[in-house]
Amino acid sequence: MKKTTTASLALTSLFALAGCAASGGAPQVDDTHRRLLTLDAHLDTPVHFGRAGWDFGERHDPAVEVAQVDLGRMREGSLDGGFFAIFTDQGPLTSEGYAAARAHALARSQLIDTTLARHADRIGVVTTAAEARRLDAVGKLVAFKSIENSYPLGDGAAAMAALADFQRQGVRLVGIVHSKNNQFADSSTDKPTWNGLSPLGRDWVREMNRLGMVIDASHASDATVDQMLALSASPLLLSHSNSRTSYDHPRNIDDARIRKIAAGGGAICASTIYLSELKMGPQRAALFDRLEHIGTLAPAEQAALSREWLALDAVEPLWQTSFEQYIASLKHLIAVAGIDHVCMGADFDGGGGLAGLDNVAHLPRITERLKADGMSDADLAKLWSGNLLRVLETAEKGASL
Repeated sequence: MKKTTTASLALTSLFALAGCAASGGAPQVDDTHRRLLTLDAHLDTPVHFGRAGWDFGERHDPAVEVAQVDLGRMREGSLDGGFFAIFTDQGPLTSEGYAAARAHALARSQLIDTTLARHADRIGVVTTAAEARRLDAVGKLVAFKSIENSYPLGDGAAAMAALADFQRQGVRLVGIVHSKNNQFADSSTDKPTWNGLSPLGRDWVREMNRLGMVIDASHASDATVDQMLALSASPLLLSHSNSRTSYDHPRNIDDARIRKIAAGGGAICASTIYLSELKMGPQRAALFDRLEHIGTLAPAEQAALSREWLALDAVEPLWQTSFEQYIASLKHLIAVAGIDHVCMGADFDGGGGLAGLDNVAHLPRITERLKADGMSDADLAKLWSGNLLRVLETAEKGASL
């Protein structure tokens, strides 16, 4: 989700609502959930990777810590992996702005690599669906890399060269835009500049296809989605979005377009955000601004920030969404798109999470509920990873490097 500030968009983690203690602790994970290959299409956890004194390999207590994903809780909730995002704030469309954004994105990409390398015995970096399945078969977690907001790529021919460079660095999923319009396309939450794709954005779509990378249409305007559907030779993915029928907000997508994305072989990954009103008062906005730079804070300052964030959650959660509302939204996506075209993308550590689904340790509750409602193991496998990996494989096969 990430808040829009006057300077840029905040990137960060969300809440744990007094954590496991308040929500009954982490659930027992049944055999079905443990057997499934479970992937999340959008993890903003790299914002925490540079924090002094914070270890991705530990299990952090959600009662005192804002981060929602770590290796300990991934094991606890049997989340086998996902796409770790390189997010960059939207800045000015100038050569100076592009240079600063590119430096940030390259540093974040390297930080993901170095952080995961420290835990190579438990999690491996992958670039293909086959690699993900092989690692899962030997009991290791899997990490893909993605880009949220293509702004750092720059302008003109240099942008296409930068995209290819990130592909060589292992990125396989790229979002064209974020909360503000950029040089490639219009955002769903900004006034139109291009009425969809810019000329450079059309080049971006063709280059994404050539490189075998998956196009992420979350955050894109309706016109942008329509034009990408018409132009792309590979299916689209929405890594963290919901239906506007569940909650009417431009960040969500209407059912007609959901059907078109499914008809083209794509998929929509159900999120926990924008299923209720966003409670972004002055205090929360100030906390988001500080959380954007949590990697620069000393451990004591990080702890103080976590305490303030969680104290605010206790009286005014960012979202008023219940677990039942989330399940109803997920089921609506399945009813509209079909079980072959829905996947999971909670937006943890980027604004996601809700009461009863505060962090990745709680993910088995989704499987438990869907099983109780009659969903088969085969359909659960599609939902948790099969559909996402199929879209990735289709893009891989379409590459013409």
